[in-house]
Amino acid sequence: MLERIKKYRTSNGELEQARVISLFSLVGMSITFLMGFIGLFGDNTTLTVVLFVASFVYLLAFLFIKRFDITVSASIIIYSLYLLMFYLIFSGGVSQTGPLWIFIVAPVSVYVLGLRQGVINLSVFLCTICIIMFLPQQWVAHAQYTNEFKVRLFISFLTLSFLSALYEYSRMLAFKNAIEISKQYQQLAMRDPLTKLANRRNAAAILEQEKARLQRNNEPLSVLLCDLDHFKAVNDKYGHNAGDMVLTELSALFTEQVRKQDCVARWGGEEFLIILPQTSSEQARIIAEKIRNSVAQHTVNFLDHNIHITISIGISQLSEDQSIDELINTADKCLYQAKTLGRNRVYP
Repeated sequence: MLERIKKYRTSNGELEQARVISLFSLVGMSITFLMGFIGLFGDNTTLTVVLFVASFVYLLAFLFIKRFDITVSASIIIYSLYLLMFYLIFSGGVSQTGPLWIFIVAPVSVYVLGLRQGVINLSVFLCTICIIMFLPQQWVAHAQYTNEFKVRLFISFLTLSFLSALYEYSRMLAFKNAIEISKQYQQLAMRDPLTKLANRRNAAAILEQEKARLQRNNEPLSVLLCDLDHFKAVNDKYGHNAGDMVLTELSALFTEQVRKQDCVARWGGEEFLIILPQTSSEQARIIAEKIRNSVAQHTVNFLDHNIHITISIGISQLSEDQSIDELINTADKCLYQAKTLGRNRVYP
């Protein structure tokens, strides 16, 4: 169940990112198309063509989100944005205002690429625009900017990059904390607080999963329903703290006696349910006897008292036409028979 929740969280996070990338693609497509349309009435034909091409690229990125992996669209958006910014800086755009558009690069980079890769890309981006802006005119003719403008542009861009990285770090930290808190709440919802075993709800979900697997692979599934004999007398004689210690120690004992694929759950009160996948009723009986003998030989030391306790166990194997409730009811009837026959025994 935890694995299913983890996958859900992951897919939910990817869906949110896909929505943001889709929105950015649409916004980028609309702005570049609008600017290109305005450029039709100017005299900078090259800039107009570049803007229309950028608009078409953003449209492709939007369409690719549904057809391909999200990373394809993210790469198209980021690197086409970088190329557009390089051109605007090199050419100057309209009235030397092209460099002013670079401030959108920082927040988009760290969000789409993540903090680490985003910072690396921003460093490369900054180095590249430095090379472009300080490129000697005798080498390649490009837009010229005053040194004061360059310095203020770089300082402003570094400041915004730092704030974007800080925001992304805070966002990631908050997201991880939220996931951790959610996981803790999920653990509390699926675990018994005293024994730390799976609770009834968790055990019921596991049984449903194992039943589905049984139907696919035609494998046996058995359960052991265990009840502590005369547990009320322990509480009455030694107190509830002693009873809690008995439950805790026996929970650990049950866990030691079963296999890794088995599940031990606190079914309610002093009842425990042990789920045994790939186990027939005959094999389950061997495990049940092993558990019963271990409990009978175990001593719980509470203050100055040595508490001995026994358990009765009912066994049931799931048949193809049987529901989970019927499986548990059968185990409960077998447990009742074990109690009736004198306790400290396994039935059948």
